[in-house]
Amino acid sequence: MSTAGREDWLRQALEGLGYELVDLESSRGGLLRIFIDSPRGITVEDCARVSHHLTRAFAVEGVDYERLEVSSPGLDRPLKRIEDYARFAGQKASVRLKLPRDGRRRFEGTLAGVDAGSIFLEVEGTRMAFAFGDIDRARLVPDV
Repeated sequence: MSTAGREDWLRQALEGLGYELVDLESSRGGLLRIFIDSPRGITVEDCARVSHHLTRAFAVEGVDYERLEVSSPGLDRPLKRIEDYARFAGQKASVRLKLPRDGRRRFEGTLAGVDAGSIFLEVEGTRMAFAFGDIDRARLVPDV
């Protein structure tokens, strides 16, 4: 199963259990790390439930791995899909671009919405637009 195929399969399996796949990481050493979320948040029991379910499902599907870790995305949740930027509008985020703009690659500000494939971020009082495809990675910035 390809990485994209595995991610689609996982997304569907988790949605069937009432969870959202936030991120998937795998290492050459066989570690498979899965980050999940739900509207009510994630508990240790949720992680255990998903881990047990996936262990059985992976055996049936023949997914090769050495170790499985299931956890919540944390307060600094990664923003992976364009829908994440719309969902978390109004919250602070850190965005890293693939290529520099105005001499910098990292911008921090408040998510101000999504329109026509662009992400809007209020940075120091200025509304900036970034094409979704130009973003290398982004995370929420916890307000603690």
